[in-house]
Amino acid sequence: MNVQQDRHAGVLVHISSLPGPHGIGDLGKEARSMAETIRAAGFDYWQILPLGPTGYGNSPYAARSTFAGNELFIDLRTLVEWDLLTSEEIASISESAVDRVDYSAVYANKMPLLKVAAERCLTLGEDFALASDFKTFCDDEAYWLADYALFMCLYELYQDARWFSHWPQEFADRDSSALDALRERHRLEIAQWYVLQFFFHVQWMNLRAHVNALGLHIIGDLPIFVAADSVDTWSNRDLFKTDSQGSFSAVSGVPPDFFSSTGQLWGNPVYDWDTRKEALYEWWIRRFSRTLQCVDIVRVDHFRGFDAYWEIPAGSTTAESGRWVDVPGKDLFATIRTHLGTIPIIAEDLGVVTPSVEELRDSNGFPGMKLYQYGFTFDDFGRLNGLDEFLPHNYPYQCVAYTGTHDNDTTLGWFLSIPSSLQYIVCRYLACSADTVVESMIRTLIASHARTVIIPLQDILNLDSSARMNTPSTCGNHNWSWRVSPSLMQKFPADSLSELLHLYGRSANRTYAQEHILTE
Repeated sequence: MNVQQDRHAGVLVHISSLPGPHGIGDLGKEARSMAETIRAAGFDYWQILPLGPTGYGNSPYAARSTFAGNELFIDLRTLVEWDLLTSEEIASISESAVDRVDYSAVYANKMPLLKVAAERCLTLGEDFALASDFKTFCDDEAYWLADYALFMCLYELYQDARWFSHWPQEFADRDSSALDALRERHRLEIAQWYVLQFFFHVQWMNLRAHVNALGLHIIGDLPIFVAADSVDTWSNRDLFKTDSQGSFSAVSGVPPDFFSSTGQLWGNPVYDWDTRKEALYEWWIRRFSRTLQCVDIVRVDHFRGFDAYWEIPAGSTTAESGRWVDVPGKDLFATIRTHLGTIPIIAEDLGVVTPSVEELRDSNGFPGMKLYQYGFTFDDFGRLNGLDEFLPHNYPYQCVAYTGTHDNDTTLGWFLSIPSSLQYIVCRYLACSADTVVESMIRTLIASHARTVIIPLQDILNLDSSARMNTPSTCGNHNWSWRVSPSLMQKFPADSLSELLHLYGRSANRTYAQEHILTE
């Protein structure tokens, strides 16, 4: 019997990692070019990381807002086309490095120009070509935009100091009189943040329309927790567990395991599901709705936190003293479906997954994740465990499989870092030599039964650890800063990838077989 199933493939590369002339990837022509390159090879998915504005540490998983877009992604050249900047003004920004983002330099060089453009937009008023769209945007997004603009104004006033520990009490506690006075004193500064979010919105929606028109779908990313130092906590403190003084009383993490004897202390405030369930339902509906305005599919980071999460008392120095706290995930997703219909979610279910997490995932029809790099474990006799769920011959159809993610080393870096005895096993499994391991892993991933496979751009380009995107539990300039240079993109193996995607039934290029395979 001939059973046909949908099979898909995508590339993982974040906006910040794109080439471009102004120190960081943006929403301009290089983003369109990346989409066209991915699509021309036969992929139908482009996966990115969270789009929010980053704060200390530059992590998109600790954004200043879960609703806002990163202003540093705004394309300055488009602002020239809108007559809000001049070519001479943007030419003043020099490219410091093509393979790394220097966030401090980018902010120092780019943000002043963005604010100049925002002020000119406000001065034009109704004469600005997109004035009507701007008003509609402000009205439609008022539920988060007003607080975000206030928050960012205060953040600049207090030089990025944390709101819950360093702001004056009247602002930390959102005293209405103090905030009214702030709005009066800083009208221009607050209005500029409205405009910058509008710039991002228009440019992102235009990029998404271009991407979708090519036949590509965008996979976005939604962290389950929010940063303590964010507008989300500042404007919704009642949604999180706090003590009698209003301070966060508990934080998130994971318990001790094979990788860490003390667990991981993430430090994000945890939701007060016991007393604020209905308000949290409404807030999550808005989060998913806003995210799905921007992307086609949502990868939910730490999905198991919708079943139960590891709660650690605030002030703890490790995650050892935590406890599991149940979450009404089943009821939450039923409520979300009532308001939004069926939503396309990828459940990040890595780590310890209990039967109740699997039931929550499977009952909602959400695919889980498989990571190739995790598959090389051993049985009791010291042999490769051929039943490991992360080896591609064991993948179920209902999953999304990766060579690695943003939190893993590149596949080449991983292979070079493991003991030579394990390298030998990997090569035996792949039936390849050491210098073709990455190529062979990509081939067997694409050949697997998984409905969808995603390959980081670093692995497609066969890059070593210097191209790693993030090392968890570390903080430094090496994290989140990798960029692909134009010269590296010239090495993108479009032809070989196109052939692989066709050979294993994943290509979005429907005419390839007629033009190539069937005529050879």
